Amino acid sequence: MTLVCRRARRPRAGSRCAVVLAATLLLSACSVLPKAEPVDTYLLPGAPECTPTAGAPLAVSLRVAKPASGVHLAGQRIVVMPQNNQVSVYQGASWSEPAPVLVRDRLIDALRADGRIAALSSDEARLQADYEIVSDLRAFQSEYRGGVPEAVVRLDARLVEREGRRILASRTFEAGARASAAHVPAVVNAFGEASTRLASELAAWAVGEIQRVPPRH
Repeated sequence: MTLVCRRARRPRAGSRCAVVLAATLLLSACSVLPKAEPVDTYLLPGAPECTPTAGAPLAVSLRVAKPASGVHLAGQRIVVMPQNNQVSVYQGASWSEPAPVLVRDRLIDALRADGRIAALSSDEARLQADYEIVSDLRAFQSEYRGGVPEAVVRLDARLVEREGRRILASRTFEAGARASAAHVPAVVNAFGEASTRLASELAAWAVGEIQRVPPRH
């Protein structure tokens, strides 16, 4: 058997130049890509203080579901409406959780502070409950009124009995709070004030409606 040895061909100079040029262009492209926008993340401030109402808690369980919402309220960006029917967001600012989650947790805070419901849970745990609060988040935005931003929170709430999924009561809640200034931290504080006020009103309403239900035998 005869072995034939062939010398490996050297890469052409043109091929080497093409590789070097492609790598150079790639590095150049990477250097001009926009940098990620720095984002400040905000918690919803102003949770209700625990001042339980006198008397024994109602021996019932209540679950609070995350509100349904439109696309513009479903995320974590802080929504602002600088003028009618125009929706925008504050640049470089974000909530710690999506707006519907913030509202749900604030409702649970208010019910816990009220202290008249023996057992509370959220839809995340999916625990068995006698009643449930389901809702639609209609507004969770800053609106400019008279040149001043005002945090507006609006919620369509329904109190549902677990057995038969019967709606016991429904009501629309709305609360607003004017910001002390136009910068984001002041607007965030206004959101906290408005959401706490709305949650406290809803908690009192829900407890009152449950108290009106005839006791089961």
